[in-house]
Amino acid sequence: MAPLRRWGLPAALLALLLGPGAGVAAFDVYASPEQLVPTVSGLETTMSKVLLDKQPQWERYRVSNFSTDTIVYCHFTCSGKQMLRNISVTVFHPPEQVLLKLQPTWVTVGRAFTMECRVPAVAPLEDLTLTLLRGQEPLHTKTFEGATAAPQEASVTHNSTAHKDDGRHNFSCRAELDLRPRGGAVIRRTSEPQALEIHEPMPDNQMVVIIAVVSVLLLLFVVSVLLCFVFGQQWHQRRRGNYGVQAAWRRLRRSFRA
Repeated sequence: MAPLRRWGLPAALLALLLGPGAGVAAFDVYASPEQLVPTVSGLETTMSKVLLDKQPQWERYRVSNFSTDTIVYCHFTCSGKQMLRNISVTVFHPPEQVLLKLQPTWVTVGRAFTMECRVPAVAPLEDLTLTLLRGQEPLHTKTFEGATAAPQEASVTHNSTAHKDDGRHNFSCRAELDLRPRGGAVIRRTSEPQALEIHEPMPDNQMVVIIAVVSVLLLLFVVSVLLCFVFGQQWHQRRRGNYGVQAAWRRLRRSFRA
């Protein structure tokens, strides 16, 4: 069974070859089925074939309207003997979008942050590899072995620790759809680069200075409050003392008048 791929246009070229040399009786080549009607999301499409070229020992067709993986059957008849061949056709969905998210984007050295990469609607998923990058350095790689052939979203999440020089590098996600085992090529797409804002913790000596300054200010505040309280009490007592002398003088004057 020979694999056949869909490259850009929804069409494939089928070359039907027979191997007999000169002197063999004339023969016909038949391709079956004439039409295949797959259904995708309620939309019916018909595979059709167009004969492009024909020679005594081979014929070449263009078969279009592929929407799902299928097998094309070809019947060969030569000198009354019929042989059956089939061709496996794989419809792939390349990674059109690669979306990367950093959470949080503001992080302190030594703290954790998360990288999340998503690729919507890609197939075959088992041929896809997602790689998270810091600059050109791979941080994490994920494959999807044993996945279904239907298009689906692929994602990878990786937790990392922020380093001092992370702010000088861009982070990205690379998607690779490797179709070489199926007779194709490698399709690559990379996300938009994302930057991480790195903040360094304060050195210990700076923290000591800040704590000392705050302690002195707090002490001055407490002392000022206490002084205000003491002076206020003294002022209040003086006022009460003056009032007492005046009251005694008034009582003495009344007693002399009497």
